[in-house]
Amino acid sequence: MRAVLAIDEGTTGVRAYVFDREARLLGHAYAEVETFYPAPGWVEQDPVAVWQTTLDVSRTAISRAGIAARSIAAIGLCTQRATTIVWERRTGRPVYRAIVWQDTRTAARAAALANEGVFTNAMASATKLEWILDRSPELRSRAEHGELCFGTMDSWLVWNLTGAQAHVTDHSNASCTTLYEPFQGSWWAHALRALRIPEAMLPKLRSTSEVYGHTPPDLFGAPIPVASIAGDQQAAMFGELGWDKGAAKITLGTSAMADVHTGTEPAFSPHGAYPLVLWNLGSERCFCLEGTAIAAGAAIQWLRDGLRILPSVEDAALVATTVTDHGGVWAVPAFQGLGTPHMNPEARAVIGGLSRGSTAAHIVRAMLEGIAFRCREVLSTLFADASLAPPERLRVDGGAAANDVLLQCLANVLGCEVERPASVQASVLGAAFLAGLAVGLWQDRQELRQHWRSGGVFAPQWSRDEREERFARWQRAIEAARLGSL
Repeated sequence: MRAVLAIDEGTTGVRAYVFDREARLLGHAYAEVETFYPAPGWVEQDPVAVWQTTLDVSRTAISRAGIAARSIAAIGLCTQRATTIVWERRTGRPVYRAIVWQDTRTAARAAALANEGVFTNAMASATKLEWILDRSPELRSRAEHGELCFGTMDSWLVWNLTGAQAHVTDHSNASCTTLYEPFQGSWWAHALRALRIPEAMLPKLRSTSEVYGHTPPDLFGAPIPVASIAGDQQAAMFGELGWDKGAAKITLGTSAMADVHTGTEPAFSPHGAYPLVLWNLGSERCFCLEGTAIAAGAAIQWLRDGLRILPSVEDAALVATTVTDHGGVWAVPAFQGLGTPHMNPEARAVIGGLSRGSTAAHIVRAMLEGIAFRCREVLSTLFADASLAPPERLRVDGGAAANDVLLQCLANVLGCEVERPASVQASVLGAAFLAGLAVGLWQDRQELRQHWRSGGVFAPQWSRDEREERFARWQRAIEAARLGSL
């Protein structure tokens, strides 16, 4: 038996899945990753702990699959994007914690860079990397001499998976840094000069699907090719078979990330959506327009950890079904600001409409509807700015896509059918597909279509008038979120 190990290093945890040649799941494992919040708007992780968790989870998944490492044909990797890590080339030791993509400490600097012709935002890697290098003149000097490596999470994990033999990234991850020039498919010299970032510390740009190196034999028991790198959202689009222009998906993970395939040319947006590379496969470089509702699954986690009204994230749908509606309660899930189209990092989450009759179930349902309404705002922006028509059926994935109530809310709010795959972790399936293609486990994409399985379709239950009236009412609550902290 030949199989693929697919690793998804997300913002809140690491998943490893082992798939066979028919894309059937043989074994999987998951572990959460600790996140630190040292100051308001700051979000950090320990890169060494992330790597160790990734290794542990991968070994567990292989063990649960009941196969030997020599049966693993390839490893595919998808990761959170733009999270910024700097480490010593000689020792592999990080010089600072990983600054997570959600971190907004450099928001003012990101805005100021527009005056220098560099249009970015605080979620991208560019200003995070500059911030790390600015901590010490010694760091800049070492970077200029090639002693330090910069990488997003994919680069860091491939470095460790290959025993420090490959310092690489792919075009999908590079396009999330603001240090990448999409038309040329290369690092952007102007941005590097403006931020004083030495090119010597950047990873080599490689295809999304190719062999970058092999794992040391003692890592898993046999050398395994590391054969795909993709940003988590791009991998999810590939795993949802969104290969053609006009395809769209939403990944309901920590955030709600919406992507629309714009073909072989990037589309641009003045409303807080970003053109990114979907993948670079041989001579094919495809683009998407992406928008973000910054809190989706994270909002449900807060109901569990912050308010303590859920015993587990998985119970959200069950709790929400104990009431017939939201009981007048409304919610704007802006825990780390408002993303597309508002791009307001100072906004904060708001729950309103509370009365003595309000219950935990009303709050849970209101939060799920709030996530759905934010998804509508994002998708409407993407389709309008890309000049593309919305699809009749939207595919969704990610951990929160297992929540039936949330998907029904989405169908109601969007006015279209919503479909999830049999495995809601489409990103790992996409990473597996990309790795398997690189080593010949699957011959072409047509073969992959045969292995995609639906996990259910949700049809809208609201009339057009009800949908528009509810959306207009909810949008008034956005103004309360804009107030931020008083």
